[in-house]
Amino acid sequence: MSYSLASRTKLANGLSMPTIHLGVYLTSGATTYQAVRWALEAGYRGIDSAQMYHNEKESGQAILDFLASDANTESLKREDIHFTSKLASNSTYDAARKAIQRSVKECGLGYIDLFLLHSPYGGKKARLESWRAVEDAINDGEIRIGGVSNYGVKHLQELVASKPKVLPAVNQVEVHPFNTRKDITSFCQEHGIVVEAYAPLVRALRMKHPTIVSLSKKYSCTPAQLLIRWSLQHGYVPLPKSSKKARIVENADIGGFAIEDADMETIDRLDEYLVTDWDPTETA
Repeated sequence: MSYSLASRTKLANGLSMPTIHLGVYLTSGATTYQAVRWALEAGYRGIDSAQMYHNEKESGQAILDFLASDANTESLKREDIHFTSKLASNSTYDAARKAIQRSVKECGLGYIDLFLLHSPYGGKKARLESWRAVEDAINDGEIRIGGVSNYGVKHLQELVASKPKVLPAVNQVEVHPFNTRKDITSFCQEHGIVVEAYAPLVRALRMKHPTIVSLSKKYSCTPAQLLIRWSLQHGYVPLPKSSKKARIVENADIGGFAIEDADMETIDRLDEYLVTDWDPTETA
């Protein structure tokens, strides 16, 4: 299958979203703004932010400025750009509802395309109340799509068992060849939940791994391109992050090759449960 920045992934609710997004975690201010502008100019149509990143405003401003600029040669509109944000912490329904409204105001985009519960922290009651706030925000037009992040299988089962009005369309979790999360990805794929893979480049911790290096040579691509292509071929939506213009462009240039099945299996076997940041998937 061919992939490009124009590729879209269909969701269980009938909507779709870009198959590759720019992640803006650990960037701020002018760095965030510039990275988002470069990404949009390069053809990215999905931007992944969060309340905890403190860069919703810069991300939203960069989107609006791009749409109004000469660089917008395709006459794209707001609805052509997919913006994601996430709830910083689960607590009461009212707190979550207000936090969502703050995010909509902060980004300045009128609505948020995808809004996620950032983690399962807070306990069952807080998780389910926060999810109810997401459902109502969808009903009120503040959010288009609801999802979760860092949810383990038990958290997903808990949410599905609560018979929500809206099922999560997405679970964003750390997934890469060195942390394949087969239990979570299998559950998601069985239940029509799209897996968004954060840290798809393993935060550059395994770029020199012999298997990655040798297969990159075989396919005449960079290690980063190999990792992103692996993610795509598994049906995930990767969120490669960079604040360097050349890397932002290069990371998405994955249309010129396909990883053979045997090599995909070789890469799958690299799993070492490598957590590059945090892992709330086992929290109570």
